[in-house]
Amino acid sequence: MRALVVYESMFGNTGKLARAIADGLSASAEVSLAEVSTEPAIDGFDLLVVGAPTHAFGLSRPASRAEAARLGAPPGGVGLREYLDTRGPLTGLAAAAFGSRMDKPLSGSAARKAGTRLHRLGCRLVSPPADFRVSGMTGPLLDGEQDRARSWATGLLGVAAR
Repeated sequence: MRALVVYESMFGNTGKLARAIADGLSASAEVSLAEVSTEPAIDGFDLLVVGAPTHAFGLSRPASRAEAARLGAPPGGVGLREYLDTRGPLTGLAAAAFGSRMDKPLSGSAARKAGTRLHRLGCRLVSPPADFRVSGMTGPLLDGEQDRARSWATGLLGVAAR
C-alpha cells in the first residue's frame, strides 16, 4: 500500500502530527510526507491523509494565514483548502483527515472541514476526522497527542485495505 500524507502547518504542531502519522503508517505502507505548499500529485497512492491547523473554526484562508504570519508563522502560500479545491475527482480513493485545534470548546475543526471536502471529491473516508489538541494558538501539542496520532494512523491501514 502507498500512502500520501499532506499537511499544512503554521507553528509546527500539525507538522509534528503529520510526521507521527507517517511513522504510524510506515509500519505497513510505503509513505510519502509532503507539506501542502509543494502541491504533491495524488496519482498512484492508495491512501490520502490530509491535515491542517484549525483557523477561524475551520481550514485556513489567505487572511488567517496572514494573521498567523504576524504572530511569527512563515508567510503562507497555498493552504489545504486551496490544495483540495484544485484536485479533480478522487472517486473511491481511501482517505482520512486530521487537524490540530485548541483545547477549548467551540474552537471548530479543520479536520471536519477537510473530511467534508474529501467526501465531496469522491473519497472513501476510512475514519472519522481526528482532532489533536494544542494548548494555545501557537501550541505546543498537549502531552500524548503525537502518540495518539501515531496510533490513529496505524488503525487506518486495515480499513483502507478493504
